[in-house]
Amino acid sequence: HRVDRRQRQMCIRDRFMECGIKTKTMELPTTKVKASRKSPKNMIIYGAPKIGKTTVLSELDNCLIIDLENGSDMLDALKVKANNLKELADVGRAIITAGKPYKYVAIDTISKLEEWCEAEGKQIYMKTPMGKNFDTKNPGMSILALPNGAGYLYLRMAYKKWLDKLNMLADHIILVGHLKDKMLEKKGKEVAVKDLDLTGKIKQITCANADAVGYIFREGEDTMISFNSLDDTVAGSRCEHLKGQTMPMKWSEIFID
Repeated sequence: HRVDRRQRQMCIRDRFMECGIKTKTMELPTTKVKASRKSPKNMIIYGAPKIGKTTVLSELDNCLIIDLENGSDMLDALKVKANNLKELADVGRAIITAGKPYKYVAIDTISKLEEWCEAEGKQIYMKTPMGKNFDTKNPGMSILALPNGAGYLYLRMAYKKWLDKLNMLADHIILVGHLKDKMLEKKGKEVAVKDLDLTGKIKQITCANADAVGYIFREGEDTMISFNSLDDTVAGSRCEHLKGQTMPMKWSEIFID
């Protein structure tokens, strides 16, 4: 068994050597490497309509809100509108050209971003051999109409491309989402669960990209945020100071370094 294991290790090493990539010798760590940051780099906040998501974003210093849904008209804020992917690309290009002057950039909302990516997913599909005549045979048809849900792959490809682009715009990216109530069975009973309103695997991609997912709600006159996934809520955080917390919505207690 030990011989077989040693042979496998040598085989894996040889495969790396066969790649032809010259690399300098690196030293592997022998002790724990300390954390380099405490605050979330990428964060999701979501909640019911008119609950105050855009309002709390307007209160965060040096945060540019990229408004995709015309939801910031009533607020004084650092904000810019984008009405389609071309305009969103123009905003991103301007931020990069200006030297990325904002510490935070908020995308309001990712539900609208997903909607826009459907058309781009269609363009990606039409560049494949099997999809080159899609629009000719099916004028105006959505990519999501492909049999067996095949179109969702191209939607995810387009969405992931834009998510990667947006992640380059600032040190901290805040994605704003809508609330979706859904029913799940727990211990033989149906339970209402508060969920992020995104499609299937797109939600998984978005949440996997985030260091923290917070559900925003009102408690009397106070705006609250929950990172507690035990309250039948899609929420959570890999940041130690936010894990399992339900607290008043204060940016100074979220971004602590």
